[in-house]
Amino acid sequence: MNIRIASSDQDLLSLAPVLLQLRPQYNTASLISQIKKQQPDGYQVAIVEMDNTVACVAGFVMNEKLVWGKCLYVDDLVTSETMRSQVAGKAMIDWLKHYAREQGCRELHLDSGMHRIDAHRFYDREGFDRSSLHFSITDLSE
Repeated sequence: MNIRIASSDQDLLSLAPVLLQLRPQYNTASLISQIKKQQPDGYQVAIVEMDNTVACVAGFVMNEKLVWGKCLYVDDLVTSETMRSQVAGKAMIDWLKHYAREQGCRELHLDSGMHRIDAHRFYDREGFDRSSLHFSITDLSE
């Protein structure tokens, strides 16, 4: 197993099929374009590879908030449908915790869609607290 931060266009091409399982509103080209658009603001993508196959992907940013201090925030986390309930997801969470500590972060955060019950069970097992509800207004056009 290898865990690393994506650093090339080839990396983005190889992780795209897994990330598209979480973000199906994109196609490969538009997903890679969006990742590249977010990278100047600190967005990074970590990859878990098993047997030369991308098993898990996590997109994240580090920032500082009044409420949390310096933290690592996971925007996107998905394990390939064919590799779930193996070790890739846990390995990614462990890697993210370690990476956050190395970067001087005090906390690690993520949001998860209300309908993702299996993911919530996984986060519970991995020691995450259910600390808040996320509220949003998704159309500010009016």
